[in-house]
Amino acid sequence: MILNETYKLPNGIEIPKIGLGTWMIDDDKVADAVKAAVDMGYRHVDTAQAYQNERGVGEGVRNAGVPRDEIFVTTKLDAGIKDYEGAKAAIDGSLETMGLDHIDLMIIHSPQPWEHFGADDRFFEGNLAAWKALEEAYEAGKLKAIGVSNFQKQDLQNLLDNARVKPMLDQVLAHVSNTPFELIDFIHANDMVAEAYSPVGHGEILGRDDIKAIADTYGVTVPQLAIRYTLQLGLLPLPKTANPDHMKNNADVDFEISAADMEKLKSVREIQDYGESSVFPVYAMTA
Repeated sequence: MILNETYKLPNGIEIPKIGLGTWMIDDDKVADAVKAAVDMGYRHVDTAQAYQNERGVGEGVRNAGVPRDEIFVTTKLDAGIKDYEGAKAAIDGSLETMGLDHIDLMIIHSPQPWEHFGADDRFFEGNLAAWKALEEAYEAGKLKAIGVSNFQKQDLQNLLDNARVKPMLDQVLAHVSNTPFELIDFIHANDMVAEAYSPVGHGEILGRDDIKAIADTYGVTVPQLAIRYTLQLGLLPLPKTANPDHMKNNADVDFEISAADMEKLKSVREIQDYGESSVFPVYAMTA
């Protein structure tokens, strides 16, 4: 069962192969979502300072009914924090807000503040300053692992060349019809885990007949096919839902996509419009 499987981070820490994403789940509802997920076997929960639901995620983890060390918790340093002191304070802020004595993985949410996402300035110095705070928190045991999100090759190379502790993971937008193959290869070549957020294309691939036709041949749903696709690429999917039925469906992916169908899925035409989600920088850049 996929919920029992893990990848290994460069420092030897094991990270469950599938996680519960919590973006856009309200703080007063997310604790129930976390508990429901844990009840059905999930052991990996992903949140962020920007989601404004860290408090609820922490509550859900603390009250989940399983030992704390059995749940892998990820949060993200706000993308706008590009200085050492600000990052240091924000790390402690997340620990306090969540009510946890450690965070399993903390990552920089974006190499650029959202208002500058996709611009020429890659904020190399600011990322090194924020990374230094993550390194120190990691070395102090506050964080069990550290990584990044939305980092492209040049952003990763900045850390690889200059950081004391190398990044252990990069969380990127990746799904059928929009898979950054070169970036994924670079992440893997540098011994990092690659996570896939929005593995179901933020819902925009659900109506695609070409993808559904392949899913039908396996007797699975489009989300199940999409999640399995990322797993077979060696990615760690983070499907987001507060619906227990969807959680169960998303984890029921113990089937194998054939090599021929993987090639078909790799070449599915790109999504041109993420609908309402296009207001968010990560989706606007690909639309």
